[in-house]
Amino acid sequence: MPEETKTVMTASTPDSEVLLAPWAGPCGGTPPWRSVNPEAFLDAVTASIRLENEDLARITEQAESPTFDNTIVAMEKAGRTLDRLESIYYVHTSNLNLGPMADIEATIEPVLSAHRDSVMQNQALFERVESVYQSNAAKELEQANFRLLEKVYKNFVRQGARLDAAEKKSLSKINVELASLFTRFSQNVLTAEQKTITIDDACRLQGLPAALIDSMESADETEQQWLVANTRSAVEPVLTYADDRVLREHVWRAFYDRCDRGDSHHGESVDNNAIVSAILRLRAKRAKLLGYATHAHWRLEPQMAKEPENAMALMTRVWLGAVETARQEVVDMQAIADNEGGDFKIEPWDYRYYAEKVRKQKYDLDLADIKPYLQLEKLREGMMWTASELFGFEFRETKTVDVFHPDVRVWEVRKPNQVVGLWYFDPFARAGKRSGAWMTNYRQQENIDAAILPLVSNNSNFVKSKPGEPVLISWDDAVTLFHEFGHALHGLCSQCRYPTQSGTSVARDFVEFPSQLFESWLATPEVLARFALHHQTGQPIPRDLIEKIEAAATFNQGFATVEYLASAIVDMKLHLAGDVAINPEQFEKQTLAEIDMPAEIVMRHRTPHFSHVFASDSYSAGYYSYLWAEALTADAAETFERVGFFNAVTAADLLSKILAIGDTVDPAEAFHSFQGRDVDPGALFRKRGFPLNASLP
Repeated sequence: MPEETKTVMTASTPDSEVLLAPWAGPCGGTPPWRSVNPEAFLDAVTASIRLENEDLARITEQAESPTFDNTIVAMEKAGRTLDRLESIYYVHTSNLNLGPMADIEATIEPVLSAHRDSVMQNQALFERVESVYQSNAAKELEQANFRLLEKVYKNFVRQGARLDAAEKKSLSKINVELASLFTRFSQNVLTAEQKTITIDDACRLQGLPAALIDSMESADETEQQWLVANTRSAVEPVLTYADDRVLREHVWRAFYDRCDRGDSHHGESVDNNAIVSAILRLRAKRAKLLGYATHAHWRLEPQMAKEPENAMALMTRVWLGAVETARQEVVDMQAIADNEGGDFKIEPWDYRYYAEKVRKQKYDLDLADIKPYLQLEKLREGMMWTASELFGFEFRETKTVDVFHPDVRVWEVRKPNQVVGLWYFDPFARAGKRSGAWMTNYRQQENIDAAILPLVSNNSNFVKSKPGEPVLISWDDAVTLFHEFGHALHGLCSQCRYPTQSGTSVARDFVEFPSQLFESWLATPEVLARFALHHQTGQPIPRDLIEKIEAAATFNQGFATVEYLASAIVDMKLHLAGDVAINPEQFEKQTLAEIDMPAEIVMRHRTPHFSHVFASDSYSAGYYSYLWAEALTADAAETFERVGFFNAVTAADLLSKILAIGDTVDPAEAFHSFQGRDVDPGALFRKRGFPLNASLP
């Protein structure tokens, strides 16, 4: 154990010592989840920050002149205790946010924000980095090393290293305020999502698949009551299949009004509008202080898009085709509603319901017919099989690794004669867990002094089935499952030297490319025939049903694109508005009117619960990135379609030229290396079934 860790631990509590100690166990150590006491987080954070500051002081106080090794590589090694602690802490804020965690998070986030600013504003450290960056030796560095050096240097500048003392103080104040606001925003969303919608009349369940009804927990076992969780995975099936139009509207409003002034379901205590306004004001103030026109310009500078105008040009071009397609979808749905004797205009709570009727009419395809074949456990096996076929991975489940909840399972990922890393799977919804699906790195792959293996996790919110019965999921949820596993594979395939360059540590508008591409393997005959097995008969999904899925591949893409792009455009325009007071509700309505948003569709993520954008800075002015990456995805998928999705040569190229290299190569260059050319912009339009009437930027 390093001497500095011993020193701190003698003054800490026994519970914080667990959080500070190096990890023990297989694969170079794993998090000691079951020994964690959340009450010890603050003491542990304080101690870990002290340790990182000591690491950085050793860099700045050394007598030797700055070099890449004694400064940049030394910074990569610094703060290991804090890195480990944050991995555990953020799992508790996202997966285990119960009891005291809300107050603990509200206390710790400003502390962490202030520490990050102190590192970026460390003048002595910046001067060493700048000296290395401007040295003649920098020109002789190999590509990956120079790219790391340049990224570190520019990150210091972007985070205010060149500001004067008063400006740095103002910047830190802004960042601490933002950290508190992010926490309040995310906790409000979590509170709203913990609420449930009660159905107390069995007649109102008409149209819902029996398996869905069985999965709904009862509010009172002595009465006939069913609960619908206020999360996307629970709400969307009801909106798709419930014949009761009043129920659909009720469920829709409960979900889409989360944290809004009109949220009559949850009360003013979770209204996020004022928080959003404050976040936008502070982000604009920060951007101006740092010398950028807007927050969007600051955020996009290190991304593939480079400038907001490029992202907006892409979104605008695709928007035109999406709206045109969506309007025709509405015409088809309205015709069915009219023929059924309905005296109403299609509303947002009707869209999914009548879209399924159109799908059945046009393609003789009912997604309810697919769900019996989509067993969560079998699809998990299918993902692993696919990774084995493509990259030679073997997955062995292990019971010896500590987990943070009984639902979590762990697999050792191997290649011949070597362990690659660990994959954790946390599939089910529960109280204290944020909604949605995501991938987490508990530890990044690296190879500075020795091989350090990655620890990655996939987290979902599926509803548990009755004991002894398989969990059945929708086609869309199956796509998401493969998507997030694609992120995990990106981390597991990494072969980089430095942790800040490895795995998914790439540009935000590139990181979604590998994960989106992996979605493509779900629909392949090889995967469906082996793993889409009927939960009762065990028979594989029929070939004619697969053909219907293929035929309907571009169905409802107008809706899917419009609901996503509306959120992305509003996100970008909010952050291009600059230093002006913004009423989120009014801005949202005005922006949607300006872009001619179809009245039958709403944003996928309305502003008051848009966690991608307002629970942190990570996707702020960056929700466009899914579309940017999809341009790459569509092009690469066409290559696999031509040569075969399990073509060994192309899979090897994907591994060596995209997945293994992390951020050691410019993403545009990496894609060119993989494809042998720049991206074909037409592939995105072909994938979504839109008319190709102009080129993308």
